[in-house]
Amino acid sequence: MKVRVDPTKCQAHGDCNGICPDVFKLDEWGYAYSDDDGLVPRELEGSVENAIAACPEDAITASV
Repeated sequence: MKVRVDPTKCQAHGDCNGICPDVFKLDEWGYAYSDDDGLVPRELEGSVENAIAACPEDAITASV
């Protein structure tokens, strides 16, 4: 799985980081991004799906 945070949609709520901090990082202003080109370790895919569902701005997308 690979994730992407759309910086034009992210409003710095931080829910994704609270759910899956190993994948979603926050910059100095609280906006989310992902390291490692968005590649998600298999064992974190469930947490990432929860983070996607929790994003109030629908700023996170995933592809397989």
